Amino acid sequence: MKKLGKKINLKLSSTAHVIFPFHRILDGLEEESKGQYSAGTTKRGIGPTYSDKAARWGIRVFDLIHPEFLKPKLEKLFEIKKKLINAYDPNWNESFESIYQEYKEYGEKLKPYVIDTAYYLNKSIDAGKKLLFEAAQGNLLGIDHGFYPFGTSSSSNALGISAGTGIPPKKIKKILGIIKAYTSRVGAGKFPTELFNKTAEKIREQGHEYGTVTGRPRRVGWIDLFNIKYGIMINGIDKIVITLLDALQGINPIKMCTDYELEGEILESWPIQHEIIENCKPIYRTFEGWDELTRDQWLKIALEGYDALPNTMKVYIQAIKDELETDIAMISIGPDRTETIVLDENIF
Repeated sequence: MKKLGKKINLKLSSTAHVIFPFHRILDGLEEESKGQYSAGTTKRGIGPTYSDKAARWGIRVFDLIHPEFLKPKLEKLFEIKKKLINAYDPNWNESFESIYQEYKEYGEKLKPYVIDTAYYLNKSIDAGKKLLFEAAQGNLLGIDHGFYPFGTSSSSNALGISAGTGIPPKKIKKILGIIKAYTSRVGAGKFPTELFNKTAEKIREQGHEYGTVTGRPRRVGWIDLFNIKYGIMINGIDKIVITLLDALQGINPIKMCTDYELEGEILESWPIQHEIIENCKPIYRTFEGWDELTRDQWLKIALEGYDALPNTMKVYIQAIKDELETDIAMISIGPDRTETIVLDENIF
C-alpha cells in the first residue's frame, strides 16, 4: 500500500491471535492423521491457533508488538510445539531464533495500527456511525452450530459478532442472511444436495466456484432450504439476499431441497449431528429454468429492475421466499455492483 502511495487505514485488534509457522505445520500433520474425520482445512494454521487460544497459551498481537513479552511466551510455546511436531516428523528442526526475529519485525511494522478495537467500535456506534460486519466462512461451518467436525474453528455466523468484536447484541440492529441460488461448500463432510454430473460442472464454471485461498474446485449442489431455515433461526435473520441467480442460467430443470427424510420420516429441524445427516435423503421441488443470457443482457435487466427478470426466475425466487417465510432484501444476477437489485431500500 505504501508503494502505491495509498493511505493505510487499518485498525488491528490487540487481542487478535497470531499464527506461527509451527501452527501451519501442525495443521497439515494433524489433518492427515484424522483420516475419515479430516475437515478438509486450508492448512493455514487456523485450527491449531484456535486450540492455543482455548488452552490459554496463545500469543496475541499485544505480545507481538512488545518484544519483552513476545520472547519468553514464544520460547515456551515453541518448545511445546516442537515436541508435538517431532512426534510426527523427527526431522523438523526450525530454529526458535529465526521465528522470533521474523515475528519481532512483523510486530514493529504493525504496531502503529494496533488499538483496542472493542472500544473503537462501540464509540463509533455511539457516535451514530453505521458499521457492517461480515461473517467468515459460512453459517453451518461454525464450531458450535454447524457440520462439526467438518467446519472451521470460529463462530462463523451472527452469533460470533459480539464475542469477536466486543459489540453487545443489543447494538446489532439488522442481520442479513446472504445465500446463493444453489449450495456450495469446501472441505469434507456429508453434503445432501451435492451434484456430481455435468450440471455441477456448469454451475461451478458459471458461479466461479473455486477456493479463494486454495484455488481448488468447490463442491456444488441444489439449494438446501432446510439447512437455511436453521440458519435463519439461530442467526435471527431479518431478511435474506439471494446471490448468483445468473449461475443457474441454461440449467433445466432446477431443483430445490425443502426437507430431509430419515427412515421414512420427515425431520422437523435440520439435524446438527453429521452422523444423522449422512443418512438423510433430501426432498425436492422442481422448477423450470431460465435461458442463458449475455453479461450485457443481465446488466440491462438489473438496470430495469425486478419486473424485467425471466418469469421462471421470479417463480423460483418467490418459492424461496415462501418456503423460508422470510422477506428478500436484495437479489444479485452478476458480479458487478450494478447487477444487484435492491428490493428493500430500508434495509440500509
